[in-house]
Amino acid sequence: MIQIIFGEKGSGKTKRILELANQAAENAKGSVVFIDEDDRYMYDLNLSVRFINATEYALSGPKMFYGFLCGIAASDHDLEYIVIDSFMHLVHHDLVSLKEMFDRLESFSNAHGIRLILSLSCAPEQLPEYLKAYTV
Repeated sequence: MIQIIFGEKGSGKTKRILELANQAAENAKGSVVFIDEDDRYMYDLNLSVRFINATEYALSGPKMFYGFLCGIAASDHDLEYIVIDSFMHLVHHDLVSLKEMFDRLESFSNAHGIRLILSLSCAPEQLPEYLKAYTV
C-alpha cells in the first residue's frame, strides 16, 4: 500500500508525515524506517523508528532509489513501514516521469507487505492522474 501526503511548500506535509511515522511506531508489529534528505527531523521521531539520511548514500535517480528501498527491505524481514519525506528531492526527477517507478513501488509494497508513506511537494493541479489513487 502506498500513501501520499502532498501539498505546496509550507502546507504542513512534514509535520503530518512525522505524525504518521510516530503513529506507525506505536501500532506496528514490525519495523518502521523514516527516510529524509537531512538530519533535521531525526529527534522528532519515536526512538523505535530507524532514521536514514538518504543523502549519505549519493542516490541519483529513481532506479537507484528503488534499489535503495529494496536493500532496506532485504536487510529487515520485519519491516512494516517505510516513510519518506521530501521524496522529490531524493529521486531527482519530475512526477510526470515517475509512473513506472510508482508501478514498481506498488508491486514491491504488495509483495513484501510494506506500507510506503511519501510526502511530495506539488500543487494539487500538478499532481499526475496516476498518483491520485494514493493520496491521503
